[in-house]
Amino acid sequence: MKLYNTLTRKKDEFTTLDGSNTVRMYSCGPTVYNYAHIGNLRTYVFMDLLRRVLKYEGYDIKGVMNITDVGHLTDDGDDGEDKMATAAKREKKDPWQIAEYYTGIFMRDFDKLNIGKPEIICKATEHIEDMIEYVQGLEEKGFGYETDDGIYYDISKFKDYGALSGNTLEDLKAGARIEVNDGKRNPYDFAIWKKAPKEHIMQWPSPWGQGYPGWHIECSTMSRKYLGDTFDIHTGGVDHIPIHHENEIAQSEGLTGVNPAKFWIHGDFMLVDGGKMSKSLGNTYTIEQLEQKGYSAMAFRYFCLNAHYRKKLNFTFETMDGAKTSYDRLLNLLKKHKESPAKTEESVLEKYKTEFKNDVGDDLNIPSALGVLWTMLKEPYSVDIYNLALDFDRVFGLSLDALPEDEKVEIPSEIIAKAEEMQAARKEKNWAVADAIRAELNGLGYVVKNTKDGYVIELK
Repeated sequence: MKLYNTLTRKKDEFTTLDGSNTVRMYSCGPTVYNYAHIGNLRTYVFMDLLRRVLKYEGYDIKGVMNITDVGHLTDDGDDGEDKMATAAKREKKDPWQIAEYYTGIFMRDFDKLNIGKPEIICKATEHIEDMIEYVQGLEEKGFGYETDDGIYYDISKFKDYGALSGNTLEDLKAGARIEVNDGKRNPYDFAIWKKAPKEHIMQWPSPWGQGYPGWHIECSTMSRKYLGDTFDIHTGGVDHIPIHHENEIAQSEGLTGVNPAKFWIHGDFMLVDGGKMSKSLGNTYTIEQLEQKGYSAMAFRYFCLNAHYRKKLNFTFETMDGAKTSYDRLLNLLKKHKESPAKTEESVLEKYKTEFKNDVGDDLNIPSALGVLWTMLKEPYSVDIYNLALDFDRVFGLSLDALPEDEKVEIPSEIIAKAEEMQAARKEKNWAVADAIRAELNGLGYVVKNTKDGYVIELK
């Protein structure tokens, strides 16, 4: 199995750090200040596909995902208000109510999209003491220093900054457009703990006075708490590479001396009509909004699976129409295979199994694996094909067993009356009359079938 590693910029053969069968994996979770839009959720569909493929390959998973309910400022460069505080003011609620509500909606979307929940889901606000200890550790090692407004990470002390993104400190400084903070030693030093003004809505006691954690310190702290100094995989969106994940690496190596993850794996952006998706542009959509427009969550998941996770995915309602049609057609084909008692030769099934396994093991080439499924469904109808499709669905997560029910046909009363006449004629052994009525019904597009319990009327 090979996975593209952002850190090495190539596909690497996947093995666990400790040689065990358990993959330790950390995934950056949501900041629960608003509804997650479909661009956000594409990242978690990718996370889910990776988890599913690892399980398909025979691994167990110890997965951790954080819930950011404090510390994420409106600007990733440590400027602006905390997003949770902003939401609390907007909705006239306290931040804990905001977090509880939007976390619930987020998890509901997970369920709708068949996204498996990581084994450990941890909230930032429940790990404040752990974060304070982490910041103290960075201070002791000379990476953290105090200013009037917080504790900052001295980026000049970490020589490998930029290893993930390729952005060196010299490049960043050359193109710097950042607010001057006289207390900082370097413009790109980032906050690991912020001192809170009295009116700040979320704050905790610390060795530096009342305050709250920086966003980046949360992931470093919680990944280390649950997975150790080093673990196998760290996932997230490509937008995290240049700042959030670079800062995580700097913090973790500053404290422990090692990069926390062997593999850094990132999913690309979702576009809308070929352009950027953002709340300010008014072109973000939630799963609930798609459902209101007639698209199921599974149709959206199917849409996501048609593009490789490392490629941009362009959302339009025309492409969603195509995904909806294709997904419905897929289920109808599977229904025909399920209802067929025919068998398929084992050699044919093994060929498709091999092709599927090769695709999903090649850096999650899910679009190609979907192609294997569609090709397989062109085989003569067979319940064996259906059962193998369900095996593939352990990776796809498309609820391929949720087959459409047979449509109930409303039989007109006059047709029922004629069928009754035919049955009466048969009872009297008036075969000529019965046959004449049967022929008339056939001409009208109906077939009468006799059963042990009477008869049924079906469309031809």
